[in-house]
Amino acid sequence: MNSVYAIVIGILLGIMIFALKTGVGCGFSNIRRRDVLIVAASYFVISVILGGLIGLVDQSRLDLITSMGMTLHVVVALLLIGAGIYTQKKWLCGHDVSKRTFLFISVPCPVCLTALFVSCMILASALGWSGFRIGALVGFVFFFTVVFSSWIFRKMQRTPEDLGAVMMFLGIFYLLGSMLVPAYIKSKQTVYSGSGSEIDLIPLLLMGFVVGCGYAIHTLKVKKNEYL
Repeated sequence: MNSVYAIVIGILLGIMIFALKTGVGCGFSNIRRRDVLIVAASYFVISVILGGLIGLVDQSRLDLITSMGMTLHVVVALLLIGAGIYTQKKWLCGHDVSKRTFLFISVPCPVCLTALFVSCMILASALGWSGFRIGALVGFVFFFTVVFSSWIFRKMQRTPEDLGAVMMFLGIFYLLGSMLVPAYIKSKQTVYSGSGSEIDLIPLLLMGFVVGCGYAIHTLKVKKNEYL
């Protein structure tokens, strides 16, 4: 029973982390409270729908979904980085576009939907509840976390420039994850098979280093323009 509780708590904490990402987008942008509730409510409805699909989706299809995870990470990462740079540049030029660009971080993306569906499947197998009941639990946790975290972030009085910085940071994080995770899995398989080389890691690490340097240079330029 203790292991079941640990699984449930771990899954719910993971869901809260995804919800915090949505809360950042809602809290750092200049959208209305009604819009925050609409975004949070959409996640609740989606979670209930995904929970209802648990018994209808074959377990073998899960491998296909997870195999697409890295590709989806790359697409989402590039969109976040581009939207973050656009948000910051427009804000420095006197235009607030956060009411539109926040969608890139707050609206359900394929990565988040996949994580929600997998979470519902694991919770259903651990608790033995019906799919709709699991979906309602996941949706409630997501809804509450989004509303509460966005309220906290609004109290911090952050600007759309901060939203752009967070979006770029998350985009780089997703991009590095999509590169390093497959390389790590490949290196572990190489160790177990006793053949192959780890030289393939070098281009990935160099690419990650270049991306990180580009982000750092861009941030320094932005800070420099603030003082001029």
